[in-house]
Amino acid sequence: MSISLNKGQTISLSKDGGRGLTKVFMGCGWDPAQPKNSGFLGGLLGGGRVDEIDLDASVILYDAAKNVVDMVWFQQLRSQDGFIEHGGDNLTGDGDGDDEVIHVNLEGIAGKVKYLVFTVNSFRGQTFNEVDNAFVRLVDDTNGKEICKYTLTEQGPHTGVIMASMEKTGSGWKMTAHGKPAGGRSAKDLVIPAAAIL
Repeated sequence: MSISLNKGQTISLSKDGGRGLTKVFMGCGWDPAQPKNSGFLGGLLGGGRVDEIDLDASVILYDAAKNVVDMVWFQQLRSQDGFIEHGGDNLTGDGDGDDEVIHVNLEGIAGKVKYLVFTVNSFRGQTFNEVDNAFVRLVDDTNGKEICKYTLTEQGPHTGVIMASMEKTGSGWKMTAHGKPAGGRSAKDLVIPAAAIL
């Protein structure tokens, strides 16, 4: 059964008596916000759908000292060790379900990696006032079962959000929902603020 995370909540990702997950994916989704006058009358008055929203999901990898080890984003769709892979860029946000997916082989990740921080940015500079229903969800990639989901409820003039992080501990991985607004149009702009939440 999937867990709906609240902002700031942390859960353990160990299962089956302590055996950890091996392969997961982080799915991210969003929709273009609807103007307040987007009903029938609004359509007649020209208050239709907001332009397509191009958000970019990324993951930043840090070591225990919070130094960047690697990054997977729209300019590098695969980690240097090959164990994290981005499913590709969605330019609109249209459609149901995950708009972008990042696959993670937790067993293969380099031993020096302690943290994975998942971010979402607006490359075109559109703000989160123009975004509805933004979420991240963690799924067991071996059986397709959703483990947990965090839905972003806050809008605002920012162009980036630090959505969630995963930390490797002695007993396995744990995940924390953040939903922290940030500036910047790419994951590179969030390297320092993302490290600050760890």
